[in-house]
Amino acid sequence: MNAISRTARRSLVVVAVGAAVLVTWYPFSAQAEDVKVMLSGGQEVPPVNSSGSGSGTISIGDDKTVAGSVMTTGVTGTMAHIHNGATGKNGPVVVPLSKNGENTWAVPPGVKLTDAQYAAFKAGDLYVNVHSAQHQGGEVRGQLKP
Repeated sequence: MNAISRTARRSLVVVAVGAAVLVTWYPFSAQAEDVKVMLSGGQEVPPVNSSGSGSGTISIGDDKTVAGSVMTTGVTGTMAHIHNGATGKNGPVVVPLSKNGENTWAVPPGVKLTDAQYAAFKAGDLYVNVHSAQHQGGEVRGQLKP
């Protein structure tokens, strides 16, 4: 019985140490960087004369997962995206955003950046763009600056 008791105690110690390691490590495994973004017509390329604006938070994790949303005012958005492009330059769509309410656009669940897109994010070369019927190339834009 003493041998069983010793074995049981060792097993409990191993399990407790393993759990402590997991609990300590887990929060650091995929931390997200929350980026506040402000959208305006003046950031469009070329700049757009618009009274519309927008704001939101886009979170990008170390594991390259993307989440978040933006909300606009004074813009009747027809579509919205996260694009790859430095400040002052236009670029291709990286993540199409889903309309989630009257003036809210959200990242769909399960989106992940490629390695190249993540590197562009870290360099400040991703932006959010909301398009309208009047400004099909984009009415308001905001650069994602980590």
